[in-house]
Amino acid sequence: MANVCWPYFDPEYENLSTRINPPRVSVDNTSCSDSTLVKVDSMNKPGILLEVVQVLTDLDLIITKAYISSDGGWFMDVFHVTDQQGKKITDNKTINYIEKALGPKSQEEVTTWADKRVGVHSVGGHTAIELIGKDRPGLLSEISAVLANLHFNVVAAEVWTHNRRIACVVYVNDDTTSRAVADPTRLSIMEDQLKNILRGCENDEAGRTSFSMGFTHVDRRLHQMLFADRDYEGGIGATEVDYPPSLKPKITVERCEDKGYSVVTVRCKDRAKLMFDIVCTLTDMQYVVFHATVSSDGPHASQEYYIRHMDGCVLDTEGEKERVIKCLEAAIRRRVSEVSKLFTLQFPAGAGLSLELCAKDRVGLLSEVTRILRENGLSVSRAGVMTIGEQATNVFYVRDASGNPVDTKIIEALRKEIGHTMMLNVKKTPASSREPEARGWAKTSFFFGNLLERFLA
Repeated sequence: MANVCWPYFDPEYENLSTRINPPRVSVDNTSCSDSTLVKVDSMNKPGILLEVVQVLTDLDLIITKAYISSDGGWFMDVFHVTDQQGKKITDNKTINYIEKALGPKSQEEVTTWADKRVGVHSVGGHTAIELIGKDRPGLLSEISAVLANLHFNVVAAEVWTHNRRIACVVYVNDDTTSRAVADPTRLSIMEDQLKNILRGCENDEAGRTSFSMGFTHVDRRLHQMLFADRDYEGGIGATEVDYPPSLKPKITVERCEDKGYSVVTVRCKDRAKLMFDIVCTLTDMQYVVFHATVSSDGPHASQEYYIRHMDGCVLDTEGEKERVIKCLEAAIRRRVSEVSKLFTLQFPAGAGLSLELCAKDRVGLLSEVTRILRENGLSVSRAGVMTIGEQATNVFYVRDASGNPVDTKIIEALRKEIGHTMMLNVKKTPASSREPEARGWAKTSFFFGNLLERFLA
């Protein structure tokens, strides 16, 4: 019987174009007087725009302008960026990180930098828990208590609420070994107890819990979870705050007949990570961005995207257009906690309230803090938890359980109750200008900005 000779295929063939034409990245501090220009030229590939925007926003950089073009198989974009104080990027370590993360790199470098973008690996092995369900006062406290009782240590977490839904990603490890929890029996017990909590009362639909030994970009995952939960559809009583016209995003979808694109235009109040949230949503909805322009005019942002579906089709039906508009509006609002909106509307000066707590890490710390907040009648609408070494930092956006601004007497009671064990900092974030708002939650985005600062140090 004759031997059959199969044709040889180079396993690196798919990367041949990239090796021949590697990405070119430049960080330019001379061409513009008030911002740093980050220029990226490379072969086009699915998701490349989101990848670039993700790297910049993970560094807590503010994108003030952007010009995107990816027709003809080549991707060219220019970003005008500043730091949180509105200054150019002059730190050499940050510049080197941008060049390595977006430029040509070996497979080893890809893995290393990808891990650092998520950052959770800095605290060792972990198990990721994803939770989504109907929100209610005290829910985060109940979740934290379950984890503490089962001897799981929370090393990092981020919580978003929108339209009375809650999405939460929690990273835990065993409180004795500090390793990821792989025991299926322990995980099953935890899953059952968390599902019971998310189910709430008998008439509520059951929440969902999932486990993972790996990780994904946390902000993107939270968007995906709420999108899959159809939070953009809202429902009766879903919106907790009546938005005045000045705060409501203006989103339109039109047809560009000459070039065969759908044009999505977004005009809204500017804030940190706005472009990431929009590009992330378009990408996960299977739309490809071919051209885009982004600009900021004072406190307002204007963004325009020329898109097609991955199958090459444009948005022809009114139903498709309406769905894109609803999903983008939800994506813009998710990161801005409901409490921030509430305080913006009710405080004469326009302010949001956040509590920042720092303490030596210990098992049950998150459970204790959330219990104290609940016992003082406070409801958490957004939260982030980070552990670096022995230091734990928790940030909570809170409101009165009935939706009213928090009374100063409650804050003083909190100071007295927890002052002997941890530091408490209370912030009212001005909402009247773009710069202070950008310094608010973005500066305490634990997984990326602050962790990257430690990686680059």
